[in-house]
Amino acid sequence: MAFHSSISYVGDKLVIGALDMSFLSPSTRLFPGTLVANGPCYFGTAISPGIPTAAVMIGPPIGISAPLSLRVDGITQINGIKNVFAVSNFWGLTTKFGATIRNALSQTSGVNIKNALNLGNAQTQLNGNLNVAGLVTIGGVLTVGGSISCAWLSGQLATARALPGKSFDIPHPSRDGYRLRYGCVEGPELGVYVRGKLEGKGVIQLPDYWKDLVDPDTITVQLTSDSHYQELSYELVHWGTKVEVKNNLGGAINCSYLIHGMRKDLEPLITEYEGTSSRDYPGEDFLQMNDIYPLPGKDIGESSLKMDDIIGIREAS
Repeated sequence: MAFHSSISYVGDKLVIGALDMSFLSPSTRLFPGTLVANGPCYFGTAISPGIPTAAVMIGPPIGISAPLSLRVDGITQINGIKNVFAVSNFWGLTTKFGATIRNALSQTSGVNIKNALNLGNAQTQLNGNLNVAGLVTIGGVLTVGGSISCAWLSGQLATARALPGKSFDIPHPSRDGYRLRYGCVEGPELGVYVRGKLEGKGVIQLPDYWKDLVDPDTITVQLTSDSHYQELSYELVHWGTKVEVKNNLGGAINCSYLIHGMRKDLEPLITEYEGTSSRDYPGEDFLQMNDIYPLPGKDIGESSLKMDDIIGIREAS
């Protein structure tokens, strides 16, 4: 039987349907204004063609220009699964104590604070800044298309010159349970070298790129006789592309060689200069030439390091 009324008043409770779900125990007291509805409830212009899809279906209001279909002032608790097939806008704090699974685009234009596990099974794109105050573990490949600002990494790669001594430390190649540490040779120039042995021939062919990399006027050659005494001398030929070795005593040449030269694509080092940090270096800084620039107010050890030219970085463990 249908009941029509423009305004109806119900005192304590209105039950629609056969089952009063408000009295689940005898001790439950009556709360004035209680509404019990067993069947599907439609609010506003909720559309559910054919068969109802939920116990409560809410749509835009009818007859008024209110912009919202549902407004909740206070705390909302959902025990179960929440499916969102539209845009979700959050202007306040959102606290999630369980798993959140997103199978579509998720855009965050404000602060996103996560205090628990954040698991992503697909590509994640960030169009803004990402600030991480804790540990980041990457189990796969990290590809960087721009620059990385990392005080530790910049300090390891860019400030070796500021350390009292440079070295490498690796597991010992011959003795189990030991490690091997070697120190680096240092000098007042940006030098390169090649070394090797001559057996029965008198020409050292330098690498073909040395003609563009090394100033031929800076090339020096050290020759050491092998097996027996030889009176060795050398001559640079073809604009420093090769070295001719002579044995002034005659006979075959059997020796080792060590050849040094200075790079000509960089300005010579200024080994001593006035200043209180590496930022005061007065010459052409090869670090800055490779886009390794100090951040404002920082020393070179806390610089912004360009990653494009770094092929690979591996910590020997």
